[in-house]
Amino acid sequence: MPATERLLIVTESFGIGGTESHLIRLLPLLADTGLDVAVFCMTERGGRAGELEREGVKVFAAREHSGRHGTLLRQPAHAAVAGLKLRALLRRFRPDIVHFYLPGPYLVGAPIALVSRVPVKIMSRRSLSRYQRNWPAVARIERLLHGRMDAVTGNSRAVVKELSAEGVPEIKLRLIYNGIDIASGMDRSEARAALSLKDDAPVGVMIANLIPYKGHHDLIEGLALVAKQLPAGWRVLLAGRDEGLRPELEALVAERGIGKNVVFLGERSDVPRLLAAADFGLLTSHEEGFSNVVLEGMAAGLPMIVTDVGGNAEAVLDGETIL
Repeated sequence: MPATERLLIVTESFGIGGTESHLIRLLPLLADTGLDVAVFCMTERGGRAGELEREGVKVFAAREHSGRHGTLLRQPAHAAVAGLKLRALLRRFRPDIVHFYLPGPYLVGAPIALVSRVPVKIMSRRSLSRYQRNWPAVARIERLLHGRMDAVTGNSRAVVKELSAEGVPEIKLRLIYNGIDIASGMDRSEARAALSLKDDAPVGVMIANLIPYKGHHDLIEGLALVAKQLPAGWRVLLAGRDEGLRPELEALVAERGIGKNVVFLGERSDVPRLLAAADFGLLTSHEEGFSNVVLEGMAAGLPMIVTDVGGNAEAVLDGETIL
């Protein structure tokens, strides 16, 4: 591939999340092949953008800090400004390929790429399409855009099936599963000591931002139902950025009498330590594309308890995927 070929990734931001981790792992490797790689963040840079810049990947953003969370679809005024800034960047950077991640950047950015006559346009969907239920106009626009893309990818068979049903031609549609780096194992006792956990405590961990569809309410209610049957001293660690649910969830665990057992850790960057400290992993999502957290838990040797949604069942085969 010629060294002059330019790739622009268009996404929302670089905070803590599966898409962000995927891009932070992948883009430096693409840059090493000779591609000139850059990223445009349509909401804000995010705290992890520096990780890419240290690897030689240029990061541009509509603004440094938004001061709020939520998708681009819920910020129409900012979406318009971000679109104008993307248009200016396309004129300046002149990418040969533009690749869209997440619904907001696709909805706003793809028409701009079409008008700008970018030679190759790609969209990757990393979730199920349930968001379209609340945004029927988005569903219609996405279907129109799909036909103008040169390639469309999904990260699980479940996602690809939905894209096919939306009219993406088979010749343009590809399944590309997520990949992860398999980190060297950490010492369990050291990991537990760092988290103030006893060596003999049964510990589970769920790494998911506090968003309604991640199912934290269901998890807490389920734990409350079986709490008396669990060994003394059990703990479940909940790690993830608060999207406004934490006070409600903390009140719920207190009401159910398991406030000492369920530990809210907030946003964390030491996922390998959390996995090393745990005995099992959890993911109670109502929807998923293909979860990096499930793969990382399995790679750390944890039995995973997950809901049968999206690509979860493609990673965890019920009764077959065992230690």
